[in-house]
Amino acid sequence: MTKEMSTKYNPTEVEKGRYDKWLDDGVFKPSGDKKAKPYSIVLPPPNVTGKLHLGHAWDTTLQDMIIRQKRMQGFDTLWLPGMDHAGIATQAKVEAKLRDQGISRYDLGREKFVEKVWEWKDDFAATIKTQWGKLGLSLDYSRERFTLDEGLSKAVRKVFVKLYEKGLIYRGEYIINWDPQARTALSDIEVIHKDDKGAFYHVKYPFTDGTTFNGKDYIEIVTTRPETMMGDTAVAVNPSDERYKELVGKKVLVPLINREVPIIADQYVDPEFGTGMVKITPAHDPNDFKVGNRHDLERINTMNEDASMNENAGKYAGMDRFDARKAMVEDLQNEGLMISIDPIVHSVGHSERTGVQVEARLSTQWFVKMKPLAEQAIKNQDTDDSVSFFPERFEDTFTQWMENVHDWVISRQLWWGHQIPAWYNKETGETYVGEEAPKDIENWEQDPDVLDTWFSSALWPFSTMGWPDETEDFKRYFPTDTLVTGYDILFFWVSRMIFQSLEFTERRPFKNVLLHGLIRDEQGRKMSKSLGNGIDPMDVIDKYGADALRWFLSTGTTPGQDLRFSYDKMDSAWNFINKIWNASRYVIMNLDGITKPELPDKSQWELSDKWILSRLNETIAHVTREFDKFNFGEAGRALYDFIWNDFCDWYIEMSKEALSSEDGDSKRNTQNVLAYVLDQTLKLMHPIMPFVTENIWQSMPHEGDTIVNAPYPTVHDEFDDPKAEADMTSLIDLIKAVRNIRSEANAPLSSPIDLMISTKNANLKAIFEENKIYIDRFTHDKELQIATDIEAPDLAMSAVITDATVYVPLAELVDLNEEKDRVAKEVEKFESEVTRSKKKLGNARFVDNAPDDVVAKEREKQADYETKLTAAKARLAQITSQL
Repeated sequence: MTKEMSTKYNPTEVEKGRYDKWLDDGVFKPSGDKKAKPYSIVLPPPNVTGKLHLGHAWDTTLQDMIIRQKRMQGFDTLWLPGMDHAGIATQAKVEAKLRDQGISRYDLGREKFVEKVWEWKDDFAATIKTQWGKLGLSLDYSRERFTLDEGLSKAVRKVFVKLYEKGLIYRGEYIINWDPQARTALSDIEVIHKDDKGAFYHVKYPFTDGTTFNGKDYIEIVTTRPETMMGDTAVAVNPSDERYKELVGKKVLVPLINREVPIIADQYVDPEFGTGMVKITPAHDPNDFKVGNRHDLERINTMNEDASMNENAGKYAGMDRFDARKAMVEDLQNEGLMISIDPIVHSVGHSERTGVQVEARLSTQWFVKMKPLAEQAIKNQDTDDSVSFFPERFEDTFTQWMENVHDWVISRQLWWGHQIPAWYNKETGETYVGEEAPKDIENWEQDPDVLDTWFSSALWPFSTMGWPDETEDFKRYFPTDTLVTGYDILFFWVSRMIFQSLEFTERRPFKNVLLHGLIRDEQGRKMSKSLGNGIDPMDVIDKYGADALRWFLSTGTTPGQDLRFSYDKMDSAWNFINKIWNASRYVIMNLDGITKPELPDKSQWELSDKWILSRLNETIAHVTREFDKFNFGEAGRALYDFIWNDFCDWYIEMSKEALSSEDGDSKRNTQNVLAYVLDQTLKLMHPIMPFVTENIWQSMPHEGDTIVNAPYPTVHDEFDDPKAEADMTSLIDLIKAVRNIRSEANAPLSSPIDLMISTKNANLKAIFEENKIYIDRFTHDKELQIATDIEAPDLAMSAVITDATVYVPLAELVDLNEEKDRVAKEVEKFESEVTRSKKKLGNARFVDNAPDDVVAKEREKQADYETKLTAAKARLAQITSQL
């Protein structure tokens, strides 16, 4: 039974209640069919820091399209959802909220503060799930996970302990990136470099023993950070620098604090930079730290956790680092120790989360030894268990990062996260690392730090499946099939999942990784709060509907490329769906009680039927092929062309002849073809536009409860009909040619015209004669003449199509001079196409490397254009002779 569709497409009404119905019916859960091939995706867990943005909408739409198509193709699909606790990011949000209330986390204490963060998490997790629903994501919520749930916490502890036991996790004092606002360590990739205004400060470091050098009793040191001078423990020169050989071993005084430090020789120093002499501050610079280790220098930390100066900074203790810089510069000037100040703009590290300038700080932290894990990941790419990157170029990016990776600092000085499973004996200082706390716990104190968020996220593909236990889900759905994520977290997340999965499961975490770009505004700018150009995807859905947003997001770019959001494109997306809606409504209104679309016997197919089914077949093949390669933009273009042009503009219009005829068989055949093509088209579109396709499908005759589980269209070889496509193309070209002539002559469709078609091609002549009904309908001809040899009227407009010339006598409208100019332009156009085609086919690189069918098609184009060019030149000569 069909049900009547609304006269107007209203996305709010179409989408209302549909998602809840899908959930109630359990259609998103795995099929449970053990004979079906499994296909799994784990959702990249959004941070519980706030609402989803357009980037999330893009990322999840692509995943939903993949999983919906695979479900319809008969795979046993699992799309597992979850969220990330996002340690530093979430804690920063909650601390900012508390600051607005005049409270700090220290006022609350760890336990109470963590309770506040859980409240935050619960609020935003509920918001995120509502947004998932509005987007139509076909997630299996019965398997939802959170990176701080007990199962994942168990996996995190297991991994930490195993890596520690293998010597791949260690604790040590090193220079690390430090966020003074969040008061925590950062990994290298959590530091964003930005250009800041600064200066080169040229400072005098006096000799201690009366030595002079180049007539001066001091050496000149250039620094950008005078506030770290209080931590200087040496001055270094390059051992090959002839200028300073005699100074090695001498001692100088650190200004303002008058600490005596040696001049040392070390290869680290670049003789070409500055004066070729650098101050060494082992506690405040990673390179100086290494120099200090080589020369057994003292490490003097001069800053507190919040980047204020500590007791080692002398009279500057308690001052903010930047206030201390100003004060020190002023004192150096007053004491005659500042030689000059040169303003510069230089790249400075900032915290990705809080935005403050990062400090290089000496700190005791936990690290992962990365070299063995990275080597294993690189080696795996040469095996059958390698990860396939889309686009392929990102594999090189992945490999280069792995080859140059540094040890990963994994401890964070936070309260929200997985607390490190290490305990220190209060009496002996012994360290115990284990999955469970020591039995005599009163003698032990757990490390207060938590693990980097990415440590738990790196386990996501297998920890969510129940690992370390051998669960049924783990055995069936791991490794997962496809990961979809942004290229901006290739290092943060994708790389870490790969090496952790190989280390603990001996398998890749996913077969494919599809990397998309960033969403930008119409001017190409990254969306940000500071620019005020962010767009809430829920606002877009409220205005256009989820299907329109999904269509835009899925078809607007190619893999690996950024996407520009545009309201004009959203208007186009809505218009396309409205076109589908109106076409579907027309079809359904004309089915007259058909309960199941059944194609008529092939012997009863008209040219238009053969053509639309052949085009449908080609579209199914094209879309399926492009989906498999994740080229959703190409798949979308194929769908758009088929639906808008082939189905709506031509087949539906042609169907009106049969539907209004007295021939019952012809009418019933056309109804069935219409129903069949619409059914297949809706199924093709469903992964991209789930709501509107389900709504329409429920309004037409169908089998099954929901389109979600309906079989995905497949290619039928018997539908392929190149001849029908060629014949129909000729018919369409004819109609378009006449329409163009009408347009140029300002002859409206309401005014009948005489039409003359000259062709020596017997097949083409037969096609035109057999389909006069369509020529009449679309050209509104008064008298139609089709012949092999027609003498062109003196005053007529003409057009050249393949193997035919079309004449429209319009004596009262035709100016021969204007017609000559128009045909001359046609000649130029065809000459240009022939030249282009010859050049392309003359390129050995194209002919040798392009697929055979592409080369053959180009040869066909060249022959066609040459035929048209000959006919157009003949017509031009004919007109010229009449003038």
